[in-house]
Amino acid sequence: MPTAPRTAPEIQALFFCLNDALPQTQCTRCGFPDCASYAMAMAEGQAPINQCPPGGQAGIERLSALTGLPVLPLNPEHGTEGPRHVAIIDEAWCIGCTLCIKACPTDAILGANKVMHTVIEPWCTGCELCIPVCPVDCIQLENVTETRTGWAAWSAPEALTARTRFESRQQRLLHEEGAHQRQMQAKAEHKLADLAAHTKGTENAPEVERKRAIIEAALAKAKARQTGA
Repeated sequence: MPTAPRTAPEIQALFFCLNDALPQTQCTRCGFPDCASYAMAMAEGQAPINQCPPGGQAGIERLSALTGLPVLPLNPEHGTEGPRHVAIIDEAWCIGCTLCIKACPTDAILGANKVMHTVIEPWCTGCELCIPVCPVDCIQLENVTETRTGWAAWSAPEALTARTRFESRQQRLLHEEGAHQRQMQAKAEHKLADLAAHTKGTENAPEVERKRAIIEAALAKAKARQTGA
């Protein structure tokens, strides 16, 4: 007989357990944008338990024990189980484009625009997301666990560090986006307050009103984003 659908509290409780059981590499190989999204999909019964290559077969067994679902082999469509790697930047070739910094889910890459970058190894999860964005192909992967794979190549403290850094990064990005939106809103309000002084050809009333409408529409969108509307 089919099992009864989980209630909302049951889904939430299972989500926390499943998220704790994932390696938190945030590699997206499961097909979801992060580990938490995959955990929620499994809790809701929308995703199978065999889509996490970093967790490997041992990880699937953990998820099976939590969900009551049968153990399955890792789905090869999502990758294969293997040793853990860390990213290494060839600093002689790095052009300081910052694309890898933006791609790193745990802020494990240190650098700035037009300044040589380097990887902080203890914070690197081996997610490989920095590899495809590098325009000069100066990032390589180094095997740091030899033949150990899955949870034999990763630990609960490392997973906790990765999740903490990922969550901190998400909060920082939200804060930065909010600050950017407030700055843009302030600039728009300043121009709107004295539109004639900021508009070339102020004798052209239709042009002034056209720009006023554009700025007012941009302000409305910015305010809506601020309130979450």
